[in-house]
Amino acid sequence: MTELETEPGTGRGTERATRSRGRAGPRSAEGHEAAVLLERARAAVDPELRAAIGSLPGPMRRIAFYHFGWEQADGRPAAAGSGKAMRPALVLAAASALGGPAARARAVRAAAAVELVHNFTLLHDDVMDRDSTRRHRPTAWAVFGDVDAILAGDALQALALRLLAEDPHPAASPAAARLADCVVQLCAGQHADTAMERRGPADVGLDETLAMAEAKTGALLGCACALGGLYAGAGEAEVAALDAFGRQAGLAFQLIDDVIGIWGDPRRTGKPAGADLASRKKSLPVVAALTSGTPAAAELAELYTAPREKEDKEELERLARTVERAGGRDWAQAEAADRMARAMQELARAVPDPEGAGGLLALAEFVTRRET
Repeated sequence: MTELETEPGTGRGTERATRSRGRAGPRSAEGHEAAVLLERARAAVDPELRAAIGSLPGPMRRIAFYHFGWEQADGRPAAAGSGKAMRPALVLAAASALGGPAARARAVRAAAAVELVHNFTLLHDDVMDRDSTRRHRPTAWAVFGDVDAILAGDALQALALRLLAEDPHPAASPAAARLADCVVQLCAGQHADTAMERRGPADVGLDETLAMAEAKTGALLGCACALGGLYAGAGEAEVAALDAFGRQAGLAFQLIDDVIGIWGDPRRTGKPAGADLASRKKSLPVVAALTSGTPAAAELAELYTAPREKEDKEELERLARTVERAGGRDWAQAEAADRMARAMQELARAVPDPEGAGGLLALAEFVTRRET
C-alpha cells in the first residue's frame, strides 16, 4: 500500500499530515520514536499482564498464555509475538504528555488493563469471524475450541477490571467506569458488524459502517488515551479531547487495516491474502465501493451475492480489482488521511505543546503508515 498522501475531499488530510510530519521530524525518525515507545510499553506492561494472567485457573491460563504468544499449545515456552502494544503505549504516552514520567509510571496498571480488554475482544472476534490465523499461527479457538477461547476472553475482561479495582491511584475508579463503558461500545460495534454481514450489499450504508468502525476500533484507542489523561490528573476538557484524538486515529487505523485485509501481503499480515473478501466482509473499502454508484459497484454487488463454491486466487484477485475500480481503495486512503487530520486537531486541544504531544503523534502516524 502506498503512503497516505491522497488528498481527501476537504483538502485537509495531506496538508495537516505534512505539517505534523514537519513538527515531528523525518519519517524515519518518527518510525524510530514509535518503535521505541512500543518497545518500552511492552516491557512495562508484560510483567503486569503475566502476573494477572498467571492468577487464572490452569486451563484458562494455558489458553491465554498461548494467545499472547508466551507458550505453545502444549505448554512449552514460546517466543511468538504478542502484538505491538499500541493501546498500552497510547495510555503511557498520554500520561507522559500531560503528567511527565511520574504519571507514566503510575499508569502502567491502567495500560495493562486496556491491553487485557483488547485481547478479550481478539479472542471473541476470532471465534465470531472464524479467523483461523493470528500473528502467524493458529488462533486460540482453532487450537482449543470455541467455548474455551470465549471463556478465556471473558476471564481477560474480568482481570482488566480487577486490575483497576485494586489500583490505589485516585484515577482508578473513573478509569474503570470509562473502560467498562468502552466495553459496552465495543460489544455494540461488534453486534452492528455481525448484523451488517447478514444484510445484502445494497442494504449497508457508508455512514453506519463508519459508526460501527468507530465503536469497534476507535472507542478503545480513545479510551486508552483518556485513561492516560486521567492518570495524569488532566481536566475534563483535556480527557475528552484525548478520547476524540484516539477515536479519530482509530478510524484511520481501521481504514488502513481494512485496506490491508484486501491487499495485504500474507508475509506481513500473518493472514491469508484476501481473507476479508473470501468471507464477503463488508469492510470500509468494500462498502465505499458498493455505494459509489459506478458500474464496478454493480459488478461488485453481483459478485458479493453470487452463490459460492470453492474460491481460488484468481477469483479473489478479481474481487480486489473490482473494489479498486469502484474507488474503494482510494476512498479508504483519503478518508484515513482526513481522519488523521481531525485527530491532530483534537491532539492540539489536549496537548498544545507540540513537543509534549510528540509521542502520541508518532504512535498515531505509525499505525496509519503500515504497508501491505
